[in-house]
Order: sequence, then structure tokens, then C-alpha cells
Amino acid sequence: MRANRSITVSLPEDMAELVEKKVASGEFADESEVVAEGLRYLADHDAEIEQWLRNEVVPTLKAYDPSKALPIEEVRRRIEAHMDARDRENRFPE
Repeated sequence: MRANRSITVSLPEDMAELVEKKVASGEFADESEVVAEGLRYLADHDAEIEQWLRNEVVPTLKAYDPSKALPIEEVRRRIEAHMDARDRENRFPE
């Protein structure tokens, strides 16, 4: 079992009421369990973001080659051409 350490926190009224409701419902034994569960959720969320950054964002940035970037005018031209082709297909379906 983990060693516990006591700390004091202040919560906004609505959060304090939520903690009390969670305990009163029997979902948690006490306020500390409610706060610990919230912190576990936060830690898991942070870990997911960290994993996404390492596994997806960093490799994408490393693979980025500015010499292959298109000027904005070319991007707009391609989008407009795509939209025009889509509109033509919708007007005259095969």
C-alpha cells in the first residue's frame, strides 16, 4: 500500500459539492479517494498527450520538408479546382 501524505486544498464551491456528492453516493469512501481518482485521470490524460506528441507530432515535424511546401496561391487554386470538379459532378451525375 502506498504511503499517504496529507495536504490541504481549496476548491471552488461547485467542485467541493461534487466531491461531497461522490462520497455521499457511496461511489467513493472519502474525499481523498475522489481527489486521487481525479488526479489519476489527469495523469492518464497527460500521458496520452505526451504519447501523441512523441509518436505523431514529433515524427511529422521531423519529416516536414519546407522545400516541398506549396505557396498559398497554389493551395487555393487546387482547392477551387477540386470544388469546381465536385460541383460539376453534382450537377451532372453519371
